[in-house]
Amino acid sequence: MKWDSIDIAKASIKMAISSREDEQRLIEDFREKGILTAAVDFGGDLISSIPKIIERALVASRRSGITKECHVHDGAVAGAAREAIMQVAAKANGLNVGGKIGIARCGEHISVCIFMSIGLLHLNEVVIGLGHRSIPEN
Repeated sequence: MKWDSIDIAKASIKMAISSREDEQRLIEDFREKGILTAAVDFGGDLISSIPKIIERALVASRRSGITKECHVHDGAVAGAAREAIMQVAAKANGLNVGGKIGIARCGEHISVCIFMSIGLLHLNEVVIGLGHRSIPEN
């Protein structure tokens, strides 16, 4: 089956919102469909955590075989992760955040989703950001 960018974005969202218990099952289910996925947790002050979030996305995508260690793949993951962060940064500027990064790839489509909770006393805001890039299939 041919998957398009919307399908890969949905897969990255499902990975980002999954529980740790469901994560491995989702990875296997997506792999059977030809979609490579990964997820990783993060937390801390958003502004100081941005480099760590991008780094975690890069490491997770390499470890899971979603990408190879090359500047084209690294740039795509870093760019998609940065795009997702920028979509939620205005709400979280200067606050503590915690959440999960979901990454999915099939063919030339790669998507990074950031799902996080923004902590402010006992009032938590929940936000989601999504970035997509295209990279060569081989």
